[in-house]
Amino acid sequence: MQIHVYGPERQATGGFDGGKITEQKPIGFPREGSAVDRVGPLFYWAWAFAEKEGYIPSHPHQAFEIMTYVVNGKAEHGDSLGTRSVVGPGGAQVIQTGSGVSHEEGFVGPNMEGFQIWFEPHLSEAIKRTPTYNQYDHEEFPITETEDASVKTVIDGEAPVKIVAEARMWDVTVKPGRTFVQPVRKDYNLTALAIRGDGAVADAASSKDVTALRQKDFAVIEPEQASAANFTADSDSEFRLILIEVPARVNYPLYRK
Repeated sequence: MQIHVYGPERQATGGFDGGKITEQKPIGFPREGSAVDRVGPLFYWAWAFAEKEGYIPSHPHQAFEIMTYVVNGKAEHGDSLGTRSVVGPGGAQVIQTGSGVSHEEGFVGPNMEGFQIWFEPHLSEAIKRTPTYNQYDHEEFPITETEDASVKTVIDGEAPVKIVAEARMWDVTVKPGRTFVQPVRKDYNLTALAIRGDGAVADAASSKDVTALRQKDFAVIEPEQASAANFTADSDSEFRLILIEVPARVNYPLYRK
């Protein structure tokens, strides 16, 4: 298993509305400065903040599947399909942009925090589909509580979010001093963004390969065979992670950024 960790200095940054919205980008666009430009069909990942509120005017998209996942505050949305919506903490919205849709966004605090994540289906097929918009409240997502961690499933199984691109996603909080074990399938990669607290990540099969994973760090985990990754929280605080698993390779051409 190869574990690559990228600190915030190796991630891209960005902003909108005169700096009212700021972004750290584990996966950015070309020339933005991110060390990682994609992981399989996981095309783009921005971690956005707005102390009070910020707005992004209407702009078009095609083919990509775009999720906004809210950690704190709320996300306001309007689009050319006629949608007007607000998503609160723990909620998500998904636009399957298909043949084309324009949307506008508002990030409203205090202390709004959320992610915009792009998944790439087969674009030449996706562009033929009618665009759709769906949103989901926090209460709709399944949550499993154990003595080690709280695990919210965002994409997979009984979670309400359904997309065409193959991906699984979890919002995990590891309890202080405990270890959460995440299986990783053969021919898949696991990404992890540490958004609260500090800890470490290790190959579950080897006690020697332990890598520090601090708040704001981004990890890409590449197993050589079916395996598992251990995420261990420091003893003095919870360790919250956003995990996304995607195929290392897909059977369709990926867009060249």
